[in-house]
Amino acid sequence: MAHCEMCGAEHASLTKVKIEGATLQLCEQCKGFGTEVREPAETAAATSKYSTGRSTTTASDTSTENASPRTRRDMFDTMPEIATDYDEQIREAREGLGLSQEELADQLNEKASLIRKLERGSMLPDDRVRKKLERALDISLLEGGGEVETDWSGSASTTTTLGDVVKRGD
Repeated sequence: MAHCEMCGAEHASLTKVKIEGATLQLCEQCKGFGTEVREPAETAAATSKYSTGRSTTTASDTSTENASPRTRRDMFDTMPEIATDYDEQIREAREGLGLSQEELADQLNEKASLIRKLERGSMLPDDRVRKKLERALDISLLEGGGEVETDWSGSASTTTTLGDVVKRGD
């Protein structure tokens, strides 16, 4: 018997589920909170004997883009990541333009201490600062070097979220 990593209940079988970037072993009741992680075909066949009576899909069924309408993707799978050498890129691009940290900060309308922290690698740039740096220094700080669409269009909703409240407080 194993314990569900979300609710802690003891169950005979658990399912691998990805929730907000983390892969957890969850029970039947908790697995609806994330996206089920499919095993390769041979492993899926071995676990199919623990069927719950629900229809199951094979690994080949999930390989198509048009899987069932209930298939959800974890938004963290598609989010852009800051390059691991962002600090070096910022410093080299700034020096290449002949700017001091203070001059770059003035140009971006930011504090020089922010530029120092970014170049030391002790702080990750938020999206707003990252975009300013990319424009001013003509670099890309995203992993892979390409610009990724950052406006996420979820379902149209008129519900006010905590994010909306925080944005209004700027």
